[in-house]
Amino acid sequence: MAIDMWSLGCILAELLTGYPLLPGEDEADQLACIVELIGMPPPKLLEQSKRAKTFISSKGHPRYCTSATMPDGSVVLTGGRSRRGKMRGPPGSRDWSTALKGCNDVLFIDFLKGCLEWDPALRLTPPAALRHAWLRRRLPKAPENSDVDNAGSKTLYQNGGSTRTSIIAKMNTIGGTKARTVVTTIGDDMSATLNSHSKLP
Repeated sequence: MAIDMWSLGCILAELLTGYPLLPGEDEADQLACIVELIGMPPPKLLEQSKRAKTFISSKGHPRYCTSATMPDGSVVLTGGRSRRGKMRGPPGSRDWSTALKGCNDVLFIDFLKGCLEWDPALRLTPPAALRHAWLRRRLPKAPENSDVDNAGSKTLYQNGGSTRTSIIAKMNTIGGTKARTVVTTIGDDMSATLNSHSKLP
């Protein structure tokens, strides 16, 4: 569902930074945090909202902002503060890299923007997310001189006369996009027939 993709975007951002991406203190401030980052909702969504007038003025400006009309007729919005004094900038004024504590990964930011799209109909869908370049991007290969053997190799270790067999297997996740290493250690008191590689369910 579209709301789940919105939640996914918020969770990913918090996993990266350790802080909520949209740290609203209450309902109105939560909306202010969203507007500050991704801009104003499309007019058609505001028209469909029964409570739009609570947060948006008749001129289409967020109520947490103050507006000033310039001599040329243009309107300049100035941000406001939350109940606890946190500054919230005007619509779309918060930079994504700043919101993500300095992250400048273009693909990751594009993925989050797709998740945090105002219009549910335009929001990134789960199938589209799986095809996104951020998820399909390959990770750097391990150094060739690494101590880790190739997939399926067996390495023996001697420890006080006891022998442990460590099977190190490299495998890819769905689509072959991300290398993982799975290590299985067999103790001295176990006997088993080991395959040359491991398989994920």
